[in-house]
Amino acid sequence: MSDLFEEPAEAGNNTPEFSVSEIAGAVKKTIEGAFGRVRVRGEVGRVTLARSGHLYFDIKDDRSVIAGVSWKGQVSKLAVVPEEGMEIIASGKLTTFGSQSKYQLTVDAVEVAGEGALMALLEKRKKTLAAEGLFGPDRKKKIPFLPEVIGVITSPTGAVIRDILHRLADRFPRKVLVWPVVVQGDASAAQVARAIEGFNAMTPGGALPRPDLLIVARGGGSIEDLWGFNDETLARVAAASDIPLISAVGHETDTTLIDFVSDLRAPTPTAAAEHAVPVRAELLAWVQDQDARLTRALTQGLSRRGERLKDLSRALPDAENLVNTAQQRFDRWAEKLDPSLRQAVSEKRLQLEKTSGVLQPAALRGQIKSQKQRLEALSDRLSSAPDRGLGRKRQDFDGLSRRLRPTQVQTTQINGRRMAQTLFQRLSVAAVGQEQRRMQRLESLDRIRQTLGYKATLARGYAVVRGDGDLVTTQADASAAATLMIEFADGTLDVGEQSGSAGEPSRPTGGRKPKIIRSGVKDAAKDDGNQGSLF
Repeated sequence: MSDLFEEPAEAGNNTPEFSVSEIAGAVKKTIEGAFGRVRVRGEVGRVTLARSGHLYFDIKDDRSVIAGVSWKGQVSKLAVVPEEGMEIIASGKLTTFGSQSKYQLTVDAVEVAGEGALMALLEKRKKTLAAEGLFGPDRKKKIPFLPEVIGVITSPTGAVIRDILHRLADRFPRKVLVWPVVVQGDASAAQVARAIEGFNAMTPGGALPRPDLLIVARGGGSIEDLWGFNDETLARVAAASDIPLISAVGHETDTTLIDFVSDLRAPTPTAAAEHAVPVRAELLAWVQDQDARLTRALTQGLSRRGERLKDLSRALPDAENLVNTAQQRFDRWAEKLDPSLRQAVSEKRLQLEKTSGVLQPAALRGQIKSQKQRLEALSDRLSSAPDRGLGRKRQDFDGLSRRLRPTQVQTTQINGRRMAQTLFQRLSVAAVGQEQRRMQRLESLDRIRQTLGYKATLARGYAVVRGDGDLVTTQADASAAATLMIEFADGTLDVGEQSGSAGEPSRPTGGRKPKIIRSGVKDAAKDDGNQGSLF
């Protein structure tokens, strides 16, 4: 076949012409037909995850590079997601991409090339999670001592679940919820992660109780068989679990990534059941032993305290001796009680008789009359005392005023004259202030005098009744008096002579018109200055 791009030697060349798409399709058919499904081993180069979900990466060796692609539906099924620097064995179909004139490998399965590569990948993931603090002991949750419900995540058909249930029944029977998952293969990591999240999403106290403890268990196997438990996503889900988690994957020598993020690692599934619950028989024996120790301690304590009480009681005095003295003293005072009461009653009776003699009507009238006279004398003194005191104060004031006049200040020298003037000014100011204070005091005393006098009381609507010149306070005294005089605030009313017996109401005799004596300037001049009494 001649070259397609060689120019024709002559105008009549009949070589067929192909379009670009025809050439690209022919190449695609040739490559896919010649190779079909292949397995390619190499190191992963650049890795790109598109927003569409497709994964693009390069597979290279020391001389060549081949492009690899996994479509969105294939990425979720990959057991190992390619990472840059990882040595893998990629399985898929060789095809072309005509838009860029290149060939590529459509990868639907990825394996790590050898155990050494798997361990290197595991170490890389461990370093990443450890740097984030997911392995730290401070974030480990405490395993409950006796959980009510235990959630087990494992295969429902293997021997692991039977071993766990059997061991729990022997030690301390508990309620067990089993979440069946695939524990090997590409889908194991995703199913275990969903089981952990599902148990955490349960509502405490609901129809299906939320577990108090989780156990992720699987039997032993090779590193490839246990590789699902080295998934980074699963490790993060296990670390974020709110429920305490025990990892029991493989045998004692097997180590997976979930062991480092779990709250407790058990070497085997049977050991996980032993860590989950205590031995019921041992607990009963311990309780019985504690009960026996408590009984012995109480018995010994009571015995020691009883002995101590007896020792202390021997040092105490006899109770009868303490009471006998007090009893004797009580009997003595009891014998003296009756005579003392009788004597006290006699003395009170004599005192009452003396007091009742003083309270006879005649004696009371005499005492009232003497007190009345004493009150009138005090009233007269009170009415005249302010006037005398006022006169004395006025005389003292006039004397001080004369002493403070300017004409009385005599100086012989100029300096003395100036000093005298300054002293006079100061004395004048002091005298004026003192005079004002004394005038205010004088006015205050005058108001008190007027308030204490009975005239102010008459102005409030009261009256003073006198019979035969004496003060009258009862109807009987008014009826017995020959003449009555009533003093008001504005004058005095002379009732005149009385008639009738002592029991009849008082009234004017002979139909005389009462004589009214009004107070005025002339009457004030005739006043003897004695203040009357309200009584």
